[in-house]
Amino acid sequence: MRSTFLKLHLSILLAGFTGLFGKLVTLNEGLLVCYRMLFTALILFLILRVRGKIAGVSLSDAGKIAGTGCLLALHWVFFFGSIKQANISIGVICFSLVSFFTAWLEPLICRRRVSVRELLLSLISVCGILLIFRLDSHYRTGILLGVISSALAALFTIVNKKVGAGRSTTVMLQYEMAGGCLLLLCLMPLYLHFFPVETIFPAASDLLWLLALSFFCTIGLYLLQIEVLKTISAFTVNLSYNLEPVYSIILAMLLFGEAKELTSAFYSGLGLIILSVALQTFQSSQSSQSS
Repeated sequence: MRSTFLKLHLSILLAGFTGLFGKLVTLNEGLLVCYRMLFTALILFLILRVRGKIAGVSLSDAGKIAGTGCLLALHWVFFFGSIKQANISIGVICFSLVSFFTAWLEPLICRRRVSVRELLLSLISVCGILLIFRLDSHYRTGILLGVISSALAALFTIVNKKVGAGRSTTVMLQYEMAGGCLLLLCLMPLYLHFFPVETIFPAASDLLWLLALSFFCTIGLYLLQIEVLKTISAFTVNLSYNLEPVYSIILAMLLFGEAKELTSAFYSGLGLIILSVALQTFQSSQSSQSS
């Protein structure tokens, strides 16, 4: 179990860099995610080809896994949209609502009783987001996109756990990336009609950041996450990911000077979110000692 939690926190650290790469890439969120999934699928295919571990799945299973990848693609589009409409700090702090959505979506999908404790802990994070939303109006569009992103992330994690049971993590990731990329390619003409851009091709610097995003923050991160979900509940994983905003915000302050953009309302909301993580950690440690 110790090695599982080490993998979990390593994946959280990698996730902390995701927002920074998204900020550095100048493409809009739709193109960014499309290229990210395309490059990830190609890199993963080459790795598996060299290692001789390419494995096929049935058409039915491929459809289920690819459909899960579509949820991931939509989550990423809203996540990076939140960052580009607001900033890295707002985009990643909204991710803390994943635990709230998981607390009531997971019982509904997995047909188990709702945990009152999980809901109460998650509501602390909700209060933090509401505090920022009400007192810092110029970030509201970014916050709304971030909330939608967190709901999709919760749904993806729950469905991914069910679909991924007993399947290879590399096969899961390969088909998820292909499915998400295919969805975005189909939607791209309509997307670009409403959100036109000067060019659909990444610049040299964009290409570098996209490759780093694909290799480290996608392949590395999600292979670790899929492994972790085999032994840890989706709620525990998602609540642990509340630490991601802390890492990302510190990096954003150091690299992009975002401390100048953040208000007292933001820091008050962040404090409530950190409190929810601390309470969950304490509760988990108490449960482990008593069991």
